[in-house]
Amino acid sequence: MLEIPNLIPYTHYRFRMKQVNIVGPSPFSTSSRVIQTLQAPPDVAPASVTVRTASETSLWLRWVPLPDSQYNGNPESVGYRIKYWRTDLQSSVMVQVIHDRLEREYTVEELEEWTEYELQMQAFNAIGAGPWSEVVRGRTRESVPSAAPENVSVEAVSSTQILLTWASVPDQDQNGLILGYKILFKAKNLDSEPKTQVVRGNHTQSVLLAGLRKYVLYELQVLAFTRIGNGVPSSPPILERTKDDAPGPPVRLVFPEVRLTSVRIVWQPPEEPNGIILGYQIAYRLATSSPNKFTTVEVGSTVRQFTATDLTPESAYIFRASAKTRQGWGEPLEATVITTEKRDRPAPPRHLLIPQSEVTSRSLQLQWVPGSDGSSPIRYFTVQIRELPGGEWQTYSSSISHEVTAYLIERLNPFTSYKLRLKATNDIGDSDFSAETEAVTTLQDVPGEPPSCVSVTPHTTSSVLVQWQPPRDESLNGLLVGYRIYYRELEYEAGPGTESKTVKNPSALRAELTPQSSFKTVNSSSALTTYELTHLKKYKRYEVIMTAYNIIGESPASTPVEVFVGEAAPSMAPQNIQVNPLTASQLEVTWDPPPVESQNGIIQGYKIYYWEADRQNETENMKVLFLPETMVRLKNLTSHTKYLVSISAFNAAGDGPKSEPRQGRTQQAAPGIPSFLAFSEITSTTLNISWGEPVAANGVLQGYRVVYEPLAPVQGVSKVVTVDIKGNWQRWLKVRDLTKGVTYFFRVQARTIAYGPGLQANITAGPVEGSPGSPQDVLVTKSTSELTLQWTEGNSGDRPITGYIIEARPSDEGLWDMFVKDIPRSATSYTVNLDKLRQGVTYEFRVVAVNDFGYGEPSSPSVAVSAQSETPFYEEWWFLLVMALSSLIFILLIVFALVLHGQNKKYRNCNTGKSISNMEESVTLDNGGFAALELNSRHLNVKSTFSKKNGTRSPPRPSPGGLHYSDEDICNKYNGAVLTESTNLKEKSVDASESEATDSDYEDELPKHSFVNHYMSDPTYYNSWKRQAKGVKHPAAYRYEECAANETEPYFQTVITTQSAGGVYTPTGQQAPGSRTPVTGFSSFV
Repeated sequence: MLEIPNLIPYTHYRFRMKQVNIVGPSPFSTSSRVIQTLQAPPDVAPASVTVRTASETSLWLRWVPLPDSQYNGNPESVGYRIKYWRTDLQSSVMVQVIHDRLEREYTVEELEEWTEYELQMQAFNAIGAGPWSEVVRGRTRESVPSAAPENVSVEAVSSTQILLTWASVPDQDQNGLILGYKILFKAKNLDSEPKTQVVRGNHTQSVLLAGLRKYVLYELQVLAFTRIGNGVPSSPPILERTKDDAPGPPVRLVFPEVRLTSVRIVWQPPEEPNGIILGYQIAYRLATSSPNKFTTVEVGSTVRQFTATDLTPESAYIFRASAKTRQGWGEPLEATVITTEKRDRPAPPRHLLIPQSEVTSRSLQLQWVPGSDGSSPIRYFTVQIRELPGGEWQTYSSSISHEVTAYLIERLNPFTSYKLRLKATNDIGDSDFSAETEAVTTLQDVPGEPPSCVSVTPHTTSSVLVQWQPPRDESLNGLLVGYRIYYRELEYEAGPGTESKTVKNPSALRAELTPQSSFKTVNSSSALTTYELTHLKKYKRYEVIMTAYNIIGESPASTPVEVFVGEAAPSMAPQNIQVNPLTASQLEVTWDPPPVESQNGIIQGYKIYYWEADRQNETENMKVLFLPETMVRLKNLTSHTKYLVSISAFNAAGDGPKSEPRQGRTQQAAPGIPSFLAFSEITSTTLNISWGEPVAANGVLQGYRVVYEPLAPVQGVSKVVTVDIKGNWQRWLKVRDLTKGVTYFFRVQARTIAYGPGLQANITAGPVEGSPGSPQDVLVTKSTSELTLQWTEGNSGDRPITGYIIEARPSDEGLWDMFVKDIPRSATSYTVNLDKLRQGVTYEFRVVAVNDFGYGEPSSPSVAVSAQSETPFYEEWWFLLVMALSSLIFILLIVFALVLHGQNKKYRNCNTGKSISNMEESVTLDNGGFAALELNSRHLNVKSTFSKKNGTRSPPRPSPGGLHYSDEDICNKYNGAVLTESTNLKEKSVDASESEATDSDYEDELPKHSFVNHYMSDPTYYNSWKRQAKGVKHPAAYRYEECAANETEPYFQTVITTQSAGGVYTPTGQQAPGSRTPVTGFSSFV
């Protein structure tokens, strides 16, 4: 036995041996069987473990996964274990487990802010864990304080001051360097937003709030802040009221009723009561009396009006109203009234003006000239304001003193246009509103918000990419000029306790951006802007903040963002991606690495993203390739499917951008099974089978195959029938050769490049239980053009009959097939037109009833019936033949009589040189099938059944000199019937009409001798007529052309045969050049 050391665990080996002696080695033995070594724990820890700050409460850990050769076990059981602990406390060790062997990064969450941690990693498999990696250290990011200052207390020291004290935030909740505190305070139920007072530094822990409103209840909170932002405010808010003081004057003092000797005065409580109102004092005197001589009346705190009596008519009086608290009487409000009854409403104020010098970013001053008081002193003014362009009029103040002619409008928005208007009020009522002022725009102010969503990512090993979204439009407070990016290098001092959190603050570097250089489109979103900070120091941490600025100044700073410079993900995607099909389930993807200048380090691998086209969300997968290879095979894909592939490269810093998707399609494969298989219209011998297109076509469907056979032999024979159907459009088949009561096995397969698996089903031919019985008394009656089937209803089965079908069996096939279906249940007969059947074929019919269970038992077959339609006797061939022979005999008799009549006349010499010879022509038949003859001579005219159309005359007789001859054969067939003679003639003719030619039509035109007798008596003309050559034009000759069926007939030229009673025809067509003359042996009579 030999022990072989240093083998790799969980690896297949073969062994062979050879022997060696002093002569030499022997040949190797035959290889052993394959032997796999046992599993073992991993031998090494994950490599290149690094940690980076991810957020205030998380650290980002990265490593290089174990290669396959170092798993030492089943790859599915390989994973990683992370342990971490705080360095400043003796805290317990926390563990995280990762089961994905391909994972190469992990974010450790739920850590303490601004805290340093130590971390280690190890790999494990099903057998055990490997060694731990070296310890790495990481610190979470500085954050905002997670607790409020403690022991907050407040004390009102005067009517306008409150003293606020607090203790510092607990050390464990500071989460960074405390830069100061903020006091939030607002008047309860009066102010909507709190005001803020900042206390810089961590050593001052008290503040005196001054300038507060008198005798007002305030809500106060304290929070601490770091460079990252504000911490948690103290809660609940502490309530404290400022001390009371003498009140302000009452407001809206009016005199609604004025008589000659009395007036009624009405007022409202002071806008600044500065305490609890204990009462009011009304003092009045004549305007012309001593300034100190007042009549004084005090009323209760709930009284709002007073009537002064015993006044002097038509006199001016001065009234004063004042309020009282426990601190004394407040400032009085003075008004003048005249004891008269001649009063009116005031006129609107005039000459409203807003001096541009009094316009600021949030306020403006309105000036005016009062109008007429209507013999009643003006008590107060009301000002309204409207924001342009579409704002509504809003009342800004309705208690402006009647003594002023200018008023400061505050709480306006910067860089906003406004219009204002004013009205006056006296004792009688309100004036109309004044004319609106010209539009005035407040000045710009610094932006109220910094850029949002600021992110900083490494771009190269010495640059970072800053991205952000612009502030909201309503917070710009003017025209945005650009952004400022502040960035600084961060260096942490290591040391015990809290000193380890001390931050050095090097001077900030500044990069200014104008809108022209910074506003660019990022990720197809115009809301984002981007800028690259370059020439940074490698392997340093930087902090970046941003502000927006306009011509007035900068916005508050954004939340700081930290970034580590020195490691950057590839800035470009892989190049020249090719996707090629290998098989029906595999694609081969090849590519080139990103350009060297964009790799930003050593490429550790690639991520291949692939998905089915149009289904990215459902089918996207990702394959990680750790070795820097440039080829991968994607397996287990769907056949004949279009895939899109995108690739990104990664290094130790992270993933680069994805490439543009490239397209590839897997090859075709055999299709899946049809989606369904259904049977319908099942009778004793037929059925319809239908199926669905496969869900997984796996290619272009070329057709289907249907195979069926009986489960058991029928009469000792088991016949297997295979039907191949081309194309994908037909997904059904009519099967007609089944045997009643026999169960058949059906299988349907789809085909692309090959046939796929089949979908199988069994079905029994014939009626099912509960179907109707057979209809009775099937009778077929035949008429001239129709067949009528009649039957009587049979047993309906377990359900009512819903209709009938009719099956037919032609004599030349012998298989029953469905002929008519969907016959209503109430019908007991059905008529079939013979045109729907094949002529000359004998058919049998049977009727099948239908109910909800299916087709029932068919009826007994009817008697065989021929589909030959019966025609009238006058259309039968024998009747037409008899009539044709009778007409021929009649014509011969007439010809014979004419010949005898012609021989008894003497001929007269003619200079035209006409001659005649016997010729043989066919008899022309009219539409009724009867022969017709038209004879014209000098003394004899015979009426014909054919006449000239529209009264046109027949052409003149030809002269012998106008006849031309030809040996060409003439058409010897007409409608498929062979004529007796081998030559036939056809003339241009006219349509037939009922008109007849008169005997006198040609008497003045024809010669005075018999044309017929002349040619019949001259033997030199026998056998001498020939057909003239085509294309030769002779104006005096008859015109003939080869027979062409179904042409329009302008006239008829009737000829008769003298030698044979063969086939006859009707010449048709127009006269045309190149006509033919009669053939030898025929005579033409006109």
